[in-house]
Amino acid sequence: MLKGKTAIITGGTKGIGYAVAETLLANGMNVTITSRSLEAAQKAAIALGDNCLGVASDVRDLVSQEKVVADTLAKFGSVDVMVANAGVGHFQDICDLTPEQWNEVIDVNLTGVFNSTKASIEALKKSKGYLITIASLAGVNFFAKGSAYNASKFGLVGFTQAVMMDVRKDDVKVSTIMPGSVSTYFNNHTPSDADSWKIQPEDIAKLVLDLLTMHPRTLPSKIEVRPSKTAPKK
Repeated sequence: MLKGKTAIITGGTKGIGYAVAETLLANGMNVTITSRSLEAAQKAAIALGDNCLGVASDVRDLVSQEKVVADTLAKFGSVDVMVANAGVGHFQDICDLTPEQWNEVIDVNLTGVFNSTKASIEALKKSKGYLITIASLAGVNFFAKGSAYNASKFGLVGFTQAVMMDVRKDDVKVSTIMPGSVSTYFNNHTPSDADSWKIQPEDIAKLVLDLLTMHPRTLPSKIEVRPSKTAPKK
């Protein structure tokens, strides 16, 4: 079902993006992973093995995203899946949040997904493919010091659902995955055994695989997923 198809994963060198790449490659797909660092992208692609292309790209730049799509089409011949995964976070009281921090979060988490979508949508129409955005439970649950991150993820959830309605007529499927706490390197965190209670990156990867292999008559357009248990008390 997936063998020979091609996915682009933004921010694919570690964490959720890397786990999704591993899972899709294991199921016979070709994968392009992106990073702002060419060295990181190529190193991860080598580790992931054959049929993986690593390219440097900044989701904040539409032209950069268009080049990712062009490079992927040249290498593999199609774009069947776009996983818009790249994201950043700055968590500050509004009194301390800087304009630079605000702009980076909005530009990467929201405008970046617009760019990834805009760059790939015609290829996805041609392949009758799938757009998957990685949002967050922060897209429905606000919290202190989350003004920038909440704004970006609330916006991303709304953006994705509107795009879903735009392209259903073109046989393009669109879903947003909204995880709670995930054990990743996000926001300079280093995963450890203390994260064992959290969702693991491979769990999100399995969810992506489930979406791609679900009967085409069914579209889970917005998926909330959270740890089955709360954080252990310290």
